[in-house]
Amino acid sequence: MSVQTLYTAATGMQTLQTKLDVISNNLANVNTTAFKKDRINFEDLFYDNRVLPGKLDGSSNPTPTGTHIGMGVRVQSTQTDYQQGAFRETDRSLDWTIRGKGFFQVLDPTGQTYYTRAGNFSINANGEIVTGSAGVGRPLEPSITIPQDTTGIEVSSDGIVSVQRPGQQTLEEVGQIQLANFINPEGLLKLGDNLYSETNASSAAIVGNPNIDGFGSVEKGFLEASNVEPVQELVDLITTQRAFELNSQTVQAGDQILQLVSNLRR
Repeated sequence: MSVQTLYTAATGMQTLQTKLDVISNNLANVNTTAFKKDRINFEDLFYDNRVLPGKLDGSSNPTPTGTHIGMGVRVQSTQTDYQQGAFRETDRSLDWTIRGKGFFQVLDPTGQTYYTRAGNFSINANGEIVTGSAGVGRPLEPSITIPQDTTGIEVSSDGIVSVQRPGQQTLEEVGQIQLANFINPEGLLKLGDNLYSETNASSAAIVGNPNIDGFGSVEKGFLEASNVEPVQELVDLITTQRAFELNSQTVQAGDQILQLVSNLRR
């Protein structure tokens, strides 16, 4: 039935448009620090089962197959790929990256704890280490304060932050970085600003020190790059565009059949 053809092809065009939105967001964030790319998943809609498998035919024998007419497709979900991005050396003392699993914890002005993989930190007017956002600089959680007369900052792989102060021969420890992990990171809610929030799907945050109990290590002077692969995204872009065109041609074919029917004369 050509009318159903129009509706079925329309579902394909709608879902492919959503896939284009996901691809464009991935490509737009190809240079975003610690960005994790998304993948869209589809699922087919319900079927018009005109003949059920196993129905008895004229000879009372069960049919080996049935007749199923699908009604199209819809978006099932989008999944985030948390695969490690490449490391970019910066030699900046407040650029940190996590090698392995885990998220930095930051405290929002609302009192909510958020999570991020972006380790481009700064120091605010109170000496606290905060996110390098142009908007709200959210302090690292637990808070770490850098003394005003600090001449150098060191971070060990297990997250101990130490500073060099004038007149001191040894480093002074000023804080401990703690990381958070989740049973299901794909269940985290993306908030923008390189931030994530826990949900019922992600589980509550599991907090621990770097390099212990499966948490990753912290590396100073490096930033994690986006894990978007531009070549793969461009291939997906081309195949999605072609699939969209095929669905549009299906709409045109259905329209032509309806036109032929409407032009019939007795």
